[in-house]
Amino acid sequence: MMSVPVGLGGKKPDAILATAPSLPTLATGYVLSKLRRVPFIVEMRDAWPDLARDARIVQGSVKSIVEHAVDFLQQRADLVVTVTEGFADTLQARGIKHVVTVSNGLDLHTVPFLEPPVLDRQEFRALYLGNHGKSQKLDILIRASALLGEGFHLTLVGQGTTRPQLVKLARELNAPVTFYPSLHGPAVLEKYRETDTCIVSLRDDWKSFETTVPSKTYEVLAIGRHVTAIVRGEAERIIREANAGDVVHANPEAVAQLWRELAQDRRRLAAGRSGRDWVREHADYAHLALQYMQEIATVVSKNSHASGRREAR
Repeated sequence: MMSVPVGLGGKKPDAILATAPSLPTLATGYVLSKLRRVPFIVEMRDAWPDLARDARIVQGSVKSIVEHAVDFLQQRADLVVTVTEGFADTLQARGIKHVVTVSNGLDLHTVPFLEPPVLDRQEFRALYLGNHGKSQKLDILIRASALLGEGFHLTLVGQGTTRPQLVKLARELNAPVTFYPSLHGPAVLEKYRETDTCIVSLRDDWKSFETTVPSKTYEVLAIGRHVTAIVRGEAERIIREANAGDVVHANPEAVAQLWRELAQDRRRLAAGRSGRDWVREHADYAHLALQYMQEIATVVSKNSHASGRREAR
């Protein structure tokens, strides 16, 4: 709330946009919108507090207070923006009326399209780039690679709370796994070039993940690599719509079997341009920015008309 005095200075804005999951940010945005008499827009970047509840971060009376506070602010927003259609449906089912979806995405012009991996490679290579946390359940990948052994290799790139345990597990199972810290720019592109399949993974025992799409999904689709998708709900729908790879159950045996089949028939690794075409239509920043601005302009216009009617009376 210390931001309120700052928000009261300067030229009056057309709208106040506050981004969750920060509850103080939402509260500050709501107060400022009332003081400055402009529309209040809530942007839900995560399925929150549903995700916190699944992860047992919010419990007992704290859970009740937080959820009631978020619901209070969402109900009073002139517009609630989600990044997935599934979470928009969830909010509408709770009685939130003004909800739209503007998904995450990327600048497609900055992402190259790679030719498919070679057909005659002897070793099958799988790649995961991203957070190493409880949400991803990456031990499944390590156990799958241990089942496969020689002729298969898994590369994990990134950081996270579970990384030390994952390194220990790979060592204990003698799994063919290499760990790298977070990489950027050309180093990331080189990893993409070296791999046969890219992994998108979310644990399947948290209901909130049915309405969650890992942000790396769009990059993997645009780059043109085959996707090993250990996801469900909206993320699964996207992979299937884009015809960009295979969706597999979240257990080591299923993942190992898929990779074994792909290694035996490497023609399946040629994902083609369908994933990139899906991103161009649904997740390119140029399209998303225009959509977002149109939604905001509509809210601002409605508020201006309403203010005009009040002044006329």
